[in-house]
Amino acid sequence: MKISSNFDSGNIEIISAEKHDNIRLKIRKDTYSDTFQWFYFRLHGAEGFPCVIHIENAGEASYPEGWDDYNAYASYDRISWFCVPTKYSNGVLTIEHTPEESSVFYAYSAPFTYEQHLDMVSAAQRSPLCVLEFLGETVEGRDIDLLIVGEPDENKKKIWILGRQHPGEPQAEWFIQGVVERILDQDDPVSRKLLSMATFYLVPNANIDGSIDGNLRVNAAGKNLNREWGNPDKDLCPEVYFVRNKMQEVGVDLFLDIHADEGLPYCFVSAIEGIPSFDDRLRWLLETFTTKWAEYTPDFQTEHGYPKNEPGKANLNIGSKFVGEMFKCLSMTIEMPFKDNKALPDKHFGWSSLRSIKLGESILNPILSVVEKLR
Repeated sequence: MKISSNFDSGNIEIISAEKHDNIRLKIRKDTYSDTFQWFYFRLHGAEGFPCVIHIENAGEASYPEGWDDYNAYASYDRISWFCVPTKYSNGVLTIEHTPEESSVFYAYSAPFTYEQHLDMVSAAQRSPLCVLEFLGETVEGRDIDLLIVGEPDENKKKIWILGRQHPGEPQAEWFIQGVVERILDQDDPVSRKLLSMATFYLVPNANIDGSIDGNLRVNAAGKNLNREWGNPDKDLCPEVYFVRNKMQEVGVDLFLDIHADEGLPYCFVSAIEGIPSFDDRLRWLLETFTTKWAEYTPDFQTEHGYPKNEPGKANLNIGSKFVGEMFKCLSMTIEMPFKDNKALPDKHFGWSSLRSIKLGESILNPILSVVEKLR
C-alpha cells in the first residue's frame, strides 16, 4: 500500500500508512503561509480493502467549519469524481472507502490541473472568435493567460471574468470552462447576441503557481492575491499586477471574480454594496442580475451568503470591491460550494465539476439581461 501526492496540485503528508484501516495523514501548509485545507493524493494497492483514512490536522485548517456535512471526492480515472463517506470529529477528518481498483485518488474537490488549463486555452484559441494573449509571468515564471473573445471595439462593453485567485478553489476554473465553451458556440443565440454588444476578457487561472503547488489560498510568494488589489507588488503579486494593468488599458464594464466557499453549501454572490460609489444605478444592475440568474438556474440563490458591507466600509484591496470602485461598474465575487449544494443536493456526485461548468454556462443569461445598461 502506497500514498503519494508528488504530482500537479497534490498535497498530503504521511504520518502512518501501514494498516489500511488506520491510515494517518496531515495536510501540508501553503507555500510561505500558515493557511491550508486543500488536499489531493493517490492511494495505491488497497483494492478491495475497507480503508479508513484519518486527516489528523483537519481541525487546524483555515476553515474547520468547512468539514461539517462535507464528503471528500474520489476518482479512479481523474475524470469522474464521486463522493465517499466522510465524517469530522474531534479535529480529525475521516474518510471511509473500499477501493474497487488498485489506484484511487482523493481530493477536497475535483481538481483542474495545469495540463487541463493548457488544453482549455489552447483549444479556445482555435476558434475564430478568440485570441489567446500573454499578460505576464507568475512568481515562478509561468505564463498568465488571457482569452479575449469577440472583436475588441471601444463601443462594446468590456466584460471581465477571473478565476482561481485562490488556487485551492478549482470550481472556479471549471466554471470558466463552461463560460468559454458557451461563449464560443456560434449556434448559441445568447452568445451571438452578447458578442455583438460586448468583448469578453477571461483569465481562467490567476494563480497558476499556487494551483500546481497544491495551495489553498496563496501564490508562490505566500500572497493572498485577493487582498492585494489596492497596490499589487510586481515581484510578489505579478498575477494581480498584470491583470490590473490590462484592465486599466481596455476598461471594465462588468467584473466577475469566481471563487468557492468552504463553509456555506450554496451558490451566491458577494457584491459591492459597501464601496463608496455604490448608487441606485449599481443597485438596479445588481438586483436585476441576481434575480434573473436565480430565475434561470435553481443552482443559484440569493437568500444565503455573506453579510453585506455597510456603506463605505468595503475592503478595497479585494478584487471585486477594488474593480467596482475604480471603474464604477457592476462587480461581484461569485461563490460555489465545496460541500453539496443544499438547495439542490446530489448525494452521489455532490457539487461536481460538471455542475460548476453548467453554472458557468448559465452566467451568460443574466449578463445578457443587463449588458445594455452597463456603464
